[in-house]
Amino acid sequence: MSGNSFGEVFRITTFGESHGTAVGVVIDGCPAGLELSEADVQRELDRRRPGQSRVTTERGEPDRVAILSGLFEGRTTGTPIAMVLYNEDKDSKVYEAIKDTPRPNHADYTYQMKYGLRDWRGGGRSSGRETAGRVAAGAVAKKLLRGSGIEILGHTVRIHKIEAGDVTLDEIRRNPEENPVRCADLAAAKRMEEAIMKAKAEGDSVGGVVEVIALGAPPGLGEPVFDKLDADIAKALMSIGAVKGVEIGAGFAVAGKRGSENNDEFALAEGRVVTKTNNSGGIQGGISNGMPIVVRAAVKPTSSIAREQGTVDLQKMEETRIKITGRHDPCIVPRVLPVCEAMTAIVLADHLLRNRAAKV
Repeated sequence: MSGNSFGEVFRITTFGESHGTAVGVVIDGCPAGLELSEADVQRELDRRRPGQSRVTTERGEPDRVAILSGLFEGRTTGTPIAMVLYNEDKDSKVYEAIKDTPRPNHADYTYQMKYGLRDWRGGGRSSGRETAGRVAAGAVAKKLLRGSGIEILGHTVRIHKIEAGDVTLDEIRRNPEENPVRCADLAAAKRMEEAIMKAKAEGDSVGGVVEVIALGAPPGLGEPVFDKLDADIAKALMSIGAVKGVEIGAGFAVAGKRGSENNDEFALAEGRVVTKTNNSGGIQGGISNGMPIVVRAAVKPTSSIAREQGTVDLQKMEETRIKITGRHDPCIVPRVLPVCEAMTAIVLADHLLRNRAAKV
């Protein structure tokens, strides 16, 4: 299986399966001298881990990280950083009964067709559990970015049909960790939580939209043509299994604008070039322009639902019905947000280091 690595200079490779021994990540290309501890990584993993609230799965993984290499006396050495999280709360028996009947909207059928076999325990490699390694790597990337004055923020802006109102940067910094849906609009957060619990009571699930903002990114990040900054961010987010759409800046709304409405006019502020608006989301021509980088990702409803659905028995090659049991998130959005932040941070860290390498 290829396609398990991401990045050019700051490069990550994730490993492991949902019900295997462990999941984790190897980071190559992190510069030497960065102060780093397991506690730095654990803070981010705690935001992603299951069992946090009533709107997430009951699977009780502690997701305790162990850093196996790449550190000495609290600093990175420039060698590969290997991090592992052991799976401690596995329950594979519920999947054995449905191993020949692919779950709708999962990767069961496509993995089977591509490889001829698959680890059916909890989805194996295709499980959202793989993203724990991404979040661990993202914690390192975030710390690297902070050293260059770049801050990564994230919040939920929509759950099902409920949208958050306008919020300030201070509210985005403060409020998302104060509620289980990670929404900066606290009034909307309560309605979002109610919508999730209603879907759960009906044996269903809901999706939503998250927004990631990068503040302090300097102008000049991104490579022309194929490695554009926005192209790499889009790929990074679309590589997350639950994400089905990505917008940069105004996104699809630009289709309804005139050029005079969409163009971000340049101006001077305190001796530096800025834009009066930010429809381009901080990226023009595939290169950062120094304005906030704004990205939104559409997250699908959790595919594993309690309602009976139609499928096919691949052994008998006949249509049948499937009822999925086990522990699943009625809404994956709050736990996907830290993953989206991590992947955005990884892209920015990679391009920051690529810029440094390109300059004499």
